Amino acid sequence: MVLAGASGGLGSAIGRGLSDAGARLVLFGRDESRLAATGLTGERVTGDLRDPSACDAAVEAALSHGSLDGIVNAAGTVAFGQVEELTDDVIDGLLVSNLIGPIRLLRAALPHLSEGGFIANVSAIVAEHPTAGMAFYSATKAALTAFDQALARELRRRRIDVLDIRPPHTETGLADHPLAGTAPRLPEGLAPDTVALKIVEAIQAGARELPSSAF
Repeated sequence: MVLAGASGGLGSAIGRGLSDAGARLVLFGRDESRLAATGLTGERVTGDLRDPSACDAAVEAALSHGSLDGIVNAAGTVAFGQVEELTDDVIDGLLVSNLIGPIRLLRAALPHLSEGGFIANVSAIVAEHPTAGMAFYSATKAALTAFDQALARELRRRRIDVLDIRPPHTETGLADHPLAGTAPRLPEGLAPDTVALKIVEAIQAGARELPSSAF
């Protein structure tokens, strides 16, 4: 059983790819209607990744179907603007959604994750190339990448693969719903299905990272 955050454009595309490869899914997201709209087969668990009790509930739902073999985290938020313009609420929102929430989900799942399983965390190209006007967003994604690298070492003896994914700009709609500011003019991004295909292939290969250059 794979626990997947699947309400966003990239999350649902990864879910489709894993399902096509034979995985059984438990879908986790904040909005029941968006989870249903993915068309993916699997139990749907509505909850906020930022809420520890919701993370526990998602893990319990996956375990109720048998073993927990993998986790996909494709959640995240973005904000635009100079650092002095960021409010405390925006700073806290970025930190919890992009870093603390995923860590809380993994903390709940790790005692139950099968040996030989996998974790796939979607970071971003800004972890490699921090971007002006997105400084704190870049920092949260770079922190997630650092966490993934350290976690991979912790889990080596359990043969659990930790895949850190740093795709270029992808047309997920994230930039259209920032916590603050307005997105700059961006070049056309990659299609979510294209990015998801690379991610599923990397999961199947037991890869430990997908840098932006891999896309």
